[in-house]
Amino acid sequence: MSALERLGLPLLRAFDPETAHGLALRALTLGLAPAPGPITSSRLRTSLAGLDLPNPIGLAAGFDKNATAIAPLSRAGFGFIEVGAATPFAQPGNPRPRLFRLGEDRAAINRFGFNNDGMAKIAARLKARPHGIPVGLNLGANKTSDDRAGDFASVLATCGPFVDFATVNVSSPNTESLRDLQGKAALDALLRGVLETRNASCPRVPVFLKIAPDLSRAELEDIADVARACGVDAIIATNTTLDRNGLHGPHAKEAGGLSGAPLFETSTRILARLSELTEGKIPLIGVGGVGSSKQAYAKICAGASAVQLYTALVFEGMSLVVQIAKGLDDLLQADGFKSVAEATGAKRGDWL
Repeated sequence: MSALERLGLPLLRAFDPETAHGLALRALTLGLAPAPGPITSSRLRTSLAGLDLPNPIGLAAGFDKNATAIAPLSRAGFGFIEVGAATPFAQPGNPRPRLFRLGEDRAAINRFGFNNDGMAKIAARLKARPHGIPVGLNLGANKTSDDRAGDFASVLATCGPFVDFATVNVSSPNTESLRDLQGKAALDALLRGVLETRNASCPRVPVFLKIAPDLSRAELEDIADVARACGVDAIIATNTTLDRNGLHGPHAKEAGGLSGAPLFETSTRILARLSELTEGKIPLIGVGGVGSSKQAYAKICAGASAVQLYTALVFEGMSLVVQIAKGLDDLLQADGFKSVAEATGAKRGDWL
């Protein structure tokens, strides 16, 4: 943690979490954050669904919902970043308060409800972004939409030409009935529609699928079957959870999705099962509770080709990205792996 972060993070915690998050984004755009550029090495350089990454550490969607801080985030050490979610029309999301810190658990609960500026404004920012590490967009659906599958396709058609990958997000718990789209028939129809749009408007853009951690073995099998059949380029495992076991503090029972440290084991087990079900033929991105190089390495060994983080930055600051990337390099070397790809799935059995 930098000296500026040791000073600034306690000050940010004096504000309500959503205000603090806005201030953090503002600090990024003002240059008040580490900017070492992408951390890389011969071991860390890797490929994900045809994308060349300087390292496998990515920023999860939700941190930069409106694509306003792409330039500074691209210099923070990440190997790739994901912004959004974007919906066809701007929407305010759910009423505040809707973001809660769980300091004792190193976690957060949010029920934002896809608040964003809408695809037109976000597309304009993506079009003007600097070239550098891969930047992807999380696709969302408007709360009042009567055609959510059509919403995903619409956002992709509008923003797809300006991104390096796009993620179909059917796993947020904060838009009513959205997770129902993870059912086999609904998911198959949704993905085929999105992929048809991709092929027509931005054929070079890989399409990823983001799933929930609260899935049964049978549901996970269905998702794996559909992903293979449709030709999804990668799967992100996982989004936030509705589980509240073992939490502490006054906000432990707030409604919404839980992210951060308590999610690590659950999301990693889902990742390992999905790696087994897809036989390693679909690249996986591990997200959920990553807050150290050891945890990033564990997800890679469980089956991930890359990882993403977000909540840990609230507690450790942006310099955590560099620490994780450099620590991961050391861990790969210590176990004799010459690349991330060599380590992917090497210890999957530990999580099954």
